[in-house]
Amino acid sequence: MISINLKKLRKTRRYTQEEVAEKVGVSRQAVMKWENGETVPDINNCMALAELYGVALDDLVNYSNDKGEIGIPPKGKHIFGLVKVGERGQIVIPKKAREIFNICPGDSLLVLGDEAQGIAIMKNENFLQFAQEIFNAQEYKEEDE
Repeated sequence: MISINLKKLRKTRRYTQEEVAEKVGVSRQAVMKWENGETVPDINNCMALAELYGVALDDLVNYSNDKGEIGIPPKGKHIFGLVKVGERGQIVIPKKAREIFNICPGDSLLVLGDEAQGIAIMKNENFLQFAQEIFNAQEYKEEDE
């Protein structure tokens, strides 16, 4: 799997094997052997490759296109699929999204909007914690002055 993923990621980003080798600090032959499945990169090189391609290490190593997904997602980014808006404006948050973001029945969600960027949803408690950190940083700054 890793050999297929390495080749797809390199081609998607339009890198040559030489460019990948230079960025990771190995020879072009090493990159070629990884992509052909002759050898596997060690953990340090896997970490460097995941960083280079902006993907999670687990996805770099284990991702399989058997699930019908569109490719290895960027690290921390997700496509959960389409949802339909009900007559009263309600949507159902996909199960995978609820699991990843630990959204449970009864949680309060904050809906934010930017006419140019779209809509964002976040847990209210996370927003309140962020706001408290801003407030604390401001108090700390005033004490130093």
